[in-house]
Amino acid sequence: MRLDKPIGIYLLLWPTLWALFLAAEGVPDLKLLLIFVLGVILMRSAGCVINDYADRHVDKLIKRTKQRPITSGEINHKSALKLFVLLIMLAFILVLLTNWLTIQLAMIAALLAILYPFTKRWTHFPQFVLGLAFAMSVPMAFSATLNTIPTTALYVFAATVIWTVIYDTMYAMADREEDLKIGVKSTAILFAKFDRLIIGIFQIGLLLILIKISDVFNLTILYDISLALVALLMIYHQYFIRHRKKSACFQIFLHNKYIGVVIFAGIALSVVL
Repeated sequence: MRLDKPIGIYLLLWPTLWALFLAAEGVPDLKLLLIFVLGVILMRSAGCVINDYADRHVDKLIKRTKQRPITSGEINHKSALKLFVLLIMLAFILVLLTNWLTIQLAMIAALLAILYPFTKRWTHFPQFVLGLAFAMSVPMAFSATLNTIPTTALYVFAATVIWTVIYDTMYAMADREEDLKIGVKSTAILFAKFDRLIIGIFQIGLLLILIKISDVFNLTILYDISLALVALLMIYHQYFIRHRKKSACFQIFLHNKYIGVVIFAGIALSVVL
């Protein structure tokens, strides 16, 4: 479940909180807040389990992942599947406390989470599938709050997808050499020497969508200040990975959590104050 490495929880949690606070136009209902925070932890944990199950034969070939519990033999793959089912069931119980529209969206989110780890075998775009899986928390947050999905939620959804592609491509850059040897596909492999340029284009696109979010949700200057900080963080990220060193790419992947929290701070301060 990788609870000792909570980066995935942070990266999934921040867009969820963006959506909850925007939908509520302030502090969301405490019950919904608790449901979604626990849901994020459960679904991220389930995602780790099914990912390690899908990668159990290739993780042993990569230095960074060869000690993961399934591929190393510490945990039986059948036991891992049982844990995955348990986590999905617990998450489903949580979503039953919301409404029918949110339950339907949760089913789509679960299917995407299951599909994602297998897509790297047949497409160079698993990062986009992961983005869709993570971004499903956005319409779920709006539907749970409003019992509908306003068109404005699509901007938050798109921002989450693009942000996920950005940081997960950086993550894939750290594994690119080994992935090429074992035949695993990724956007980092597809983009090749244009990786930083394309990431930069996505970063600009993300900023433009975030600016549009300010307009459609009538956010204040506090949010605009947060976007200026996000732009500076993006410049720093580009500088840090300029030599494409494995350790640097992985560290900047981890550092993306600060982009999430800065955006959340801007949204929360705008809608609460």
